Amino acid sequence: MLGTGDAGVLLQEKGLDVPLSNGQTAYFNYYWLRDNCPSSFDPETRERVNDIFALDEAPKAASAAIVGGDLEIAWAGTNDVSRLPLSLLNAYSNGEKRPDIANLQRVPWYADHYPKMARFSYDEVTNDTARRRDWAKAMLTDGVALLTGLPDTDEALTDTAGLIGYVRPSYFGLTFEVKTHIKPTNLAFTAKALPLHTDLPDEDLAPGVQFLHCRANSVEGGNSIFVDGLAVAEDFRKAYPEDFELLITVDVPYFCEHDTFDMRSRQRVIELDEHGNISGVTISQHHADIFDMPQHELDRYYPAFCRFGRMMRDDKYLMRFRLNAGECIVFDNHRIVHGRAAYSATSGNRHLRGCYTDRGELRSTYRILSGEGRFK
Repeated sequence: MLGTGDAGVLLQEKGLDVPLSNGQTAYFNYYWLRDNCPSSFDPETRERVNDIFALDEAPKAASAAIVGGDLEIAWAGTNDVSRLPLSLLNAYSNGEKRPDIANLQRVPWYADHYPKMARFSYDEVTNDTARRRDWAKAMLTDGVALLTGLPDTDEALTDTAGLIGYVRPSYFGLTFEVKTHIKPTNLAFTAKALPLHTDLPDEDLAPGVQFLHCRANSVEGGNSIFVDGLAVAEDFRKAYPEDFELLITVDVPYFCEHDTFDMRSRQRVIELDEHGNISGVTISQHHADIFDMPQHELDRYYPAFCRFGRMMRDDKYLMRFRLNAGECIVFDNHRIVHGRAAYSATSGNRHLRGCYTDRGELRSTYRILSGEGRFK
């Protein structure tokens, strides 16, 4: 122990014991205190500009005291003084992660969700920031929302996606057209039934949020099929805990190969967040590569994999609906599993225009629209 500062602050060899406004005393490391002094951050860019690597010696307090609502530290060997709000120290006193308003509880849904699905008009989300925030919130909690009244233009899709993130390209380009192609590179570009899947698991980082703008839909058949992968995975965890363990730990190979691209990656079927909660699924039987795990391991893995796939097709989970011209379905591609019934290509016109953004930008948009941030 080095000494005692004013107002009960205790100077230790490598840090301070600080009495907090909640009545507790907490220890703070000198490096951490110096590195998180408000003066360590550029007021315009909000980036840390303090170069802690440049210190010749470990920082140490010459004196420390509680002054008003701040901890005031005079640093030994320099003329520097740090003033850290006690509110900041309260927030980090127990080593807990920084609170995040965008970490909303995910709400599972089932086959009857279509009438309850969050709906927003194009004009609302374009002109009303409160409604745009509500849209972002629905995406974080439900993983899916329906937008209505989009103009019948190419720009409507990318303008809409730009409200919550930057459009990110895939190996299909910046956008893609879901309609019958003469030389299709994906089942979606045919009139055939499209099995339940998440998009592009063959990319190292599969797209986070998908947008599908319906430009026309006058064909017979072709209804959309959506499943909340979270709801299925939650039930699977309870019913088959050993199988669940396999699906959260074993990486399986995915691929997509054509004349101009050869994409390959490995993913886990069920994804967990840092707290062990189910955050979503990644699955695409038509993009699955040859399983190259040891054959004896496949004796256990295949039954678990197939059991999950069969559960996903249970009517309990299948939300079926028709996407109409002017509507845009927006969904979390790491959670919502989607597909399509077959349709008659000669019975009319079916044209969806799609693109992707990332989930991190969705969370960022929600934080900004909710007024949260370190520098508010």
